[in-house]
Amino acid sequence: MSAAPPSVFDAGLPTLDYDITDTPQQIRPQFCAAQQVAPIALGPIGPEVLSYPLARTVLGDPRFGIPPGIHLAAHGITSGELWDRVTRSILCMEGDEHRRLRSLVSRAFTPRATAKMDQTISEVITDLIDAVSDSGACEFVDQVARPYPIPVICALFGAPREDWELFSTWAQDIFKIVSFDIDLAAEEPTVLRAWDEFDAYIDDMIARRRTHLTTDLLSELIRAEDGGDRLDAGEVRMLAFSILIAGTDTTRTQLAASMQVLCDHHDQFALLRDRPELAMRAVEETMRHSPSMCSTVRTATEDVAIGEYTIPAGTFLVVNTFAANRDPVIYDEPDRFDITRDDPPPILTFGGGAHYCLGANLARRELSEALKILACRMPDARVSGPAPWRPLLGMSGPTRLPLEFGR
Repeated sequence: MSAAPPSVFDAGLPTLDYDITDTPQQIRPQFCAAQQVAPIALGPIGPEVLSYPLARTVLGDPRFGIPPGIHLAAHGITSGELWDRVTRSILCMEGDEHRRLRSLVSRAFTPRATAKMDQTISEVITDLIDAVSDSGACEFVDQVARPYPIPVICALFGAPREDWELFSTWAQDIFKIVSFDIDLAAEEPTVLRAWDEFDAYIDDMIARRRTHLTTDLLSELIRAEDGGDRLDAGEVRMLAFSILIAGTDTTRTQLAASMQVLCDHHDQFALLRDRPELAMRAVEETMRHSPSMCSTVRTATEDVAIGEYTIPAGTFLVVNTFAANRDPVIYDEPDRFDITRDDPPPILTFGGGAHYCLGANLARRELSEALKILACRMPDARVSGPAPWRPLLGMSGPTRLPLEFGR
């Protein structure tokens, strides 16, 4: 029997010496240097997978699970009501129950199903642009990107327009569970109150849908059936919460990141204006080159021999999709931004394997429609001031994006 490969901690791997508050752009040179040496490097919170092939392998290997409640644990919260709620959501599930729920829910997020949202998506982004177009300038994050996803999520659920502000308030409070720059223990009552109000609203919608099904997502979840298996009301409620969490901040931060990189490459923005059929490619390329979600964390559930290394059981492993999406072995001139890349390998920004993002089709439609309309309405947009980014770990993307454009 051949000996197991050496542990990643004993293999002389390159070291990444960055602060957890550093942005992707600040750390990029270290990733480039480390990729020339090995597919894995040792980062500040554990080994980081940097190569595209190895990242794709890890994301698809069930021996690497999502550590439950990792954002809460970072705040010292490892038990209690908030912990129980978060760790019981589909976002933290593994195994048979996770597969069961995904099989029931996935049909509601097929390309055909999400295409029904096109008109709503177009109307929402158009209204947001109309509100700033006469001024010739805007703070894009606050005025366009941040308010964009909530009306789409509300329309997906079948919530009326007059309740959009309610959803926005609930989302703002609930999103504190994935923030690193607050005292979450102090904010826990606020989070739970917002979550309770959201759950009560969804419960009321479920009760009404059971007597009068429509074409919205909640109705589709109620209809969902697989071999006689159906979702109960608690599962529908939990999935509604998971969709709110997974489909809001990711889309708004990626829209801002995508807009920034297009403004920094005027030739590509002009190309998108002239060839709107490239909008979906523009989404893939902006998410490859400038993703708002740069990494995801996995835990080895057992000793795993992968490639030339062994990942010991219990190891926190950072799958650095930001680095993997610019792997020079896979992507020709990986730092070149080009929305006409011909049949590039699939990006890893939406994850992979059992935890591949359920809402990826919807997110792509939201982003492609927004970028297509922005290229038409703001073709000369330019960044007019500092556009700082959040750190690489967690949700990244610009916190501000001041733009100027022709009226």
